[in-house]
Amino acid sequence: MLNLDDIVAIDVHTHAEVSRRTGEDGLKPEWRAAAAKYFGEATLPTPDDVADYYRERKMMAVIFSVDAETVTGRKAVRNEEIAEVAAANPDVLIPFASVDPHKPDAVEEAKRLIRDHAVRGFKFHPNIQAFFPDDRSVYPLYEAIAEAGLPALFHTGHSGIGTGLPGGGGVRLKYSNPMHLDDVAADFPELTIVMAHPSFPWQDEAISVALHKQQVYIDLSGWSPKYFSPNLISYANTLLRDRVLFGSDFPLITPDRWLADFAEADFKDEVRPLILKENAVKMLGLRR
Repeated sequence: MLNLDDIVAIDVHTHAEVSRRTGEDGLKPEWRAAAAKYFGEATLPTPDDVADYYRERKMMAVIFSVDAETVTGRKAVRNEEIAEVAAANPDVLIPFASVDPHKPDAVEEAKRLIRDHAVRGFKFHPNIQAFFPDDRSVYPLYEAIAEAGLPALFHTGHSGIGTGLPGGGGVRLKYSNPMHLDDVAADFPELTIVMAHPSFPWQDEAISVALHKQQVYIDLSGWSPKYFSPNLISYANTLLRDRVLFGSDFPLITPDRWLADFAEADFKDEVRPLILKENAVKMLGLRR
């Protein structure tokens, strides 16, 4: 078993893609094929696979699926399965839950997962789930998450899911503009928010929201660091140095590839350990 001092990095953005019980994959087949073309083919891991992979690398991983059943008609890896595997691998896995905000029992489901399964945060994907984060109908869900003192992580910016398909596979990018999170951050100042990914084409908007709202973080997943904008690197090195997080988007991008490119990017030496581990330790409350 690893302890926190043994951990070399914390990846705040990894996906459990396939259930170990059912073999089901939550994405539409055409979306999965488009993602493979956009990112490159990747093995689809079960939660157990993610645990083994990160333990080999002496890393911790925030792990989740995406419940978008209303839109996709498909069931993602169940939150209970992710929580169960994380409980068996607490040295490497940090379980986040995903609830479909369109479901009438979303708030009760979130409360149940917090109470009965010790989830450590929640993942939202506005593009795939087809909702605006600042839609007031979703606010009771945020209230439940904030009341539990847990973070909420939101996909922002371009979506590799649907890229290249006719009509983008019906996936609408408008939902992922990070400015939709500004109202959420203003209305829930106690809610820790993570804006996932360099938010192309709205990177400066994401930087502005994070600068203005002190509980907002940016994770760097989904892109190789060699493609980061100079402005993002500049703020990560300065005013946002304590609120930028390492994330890979595993399995779509591996931490091995991400870290190799990060080593060549123009980050300050004193900032690198903050991004790779210490900011996540603070955000997740791992040292108490």
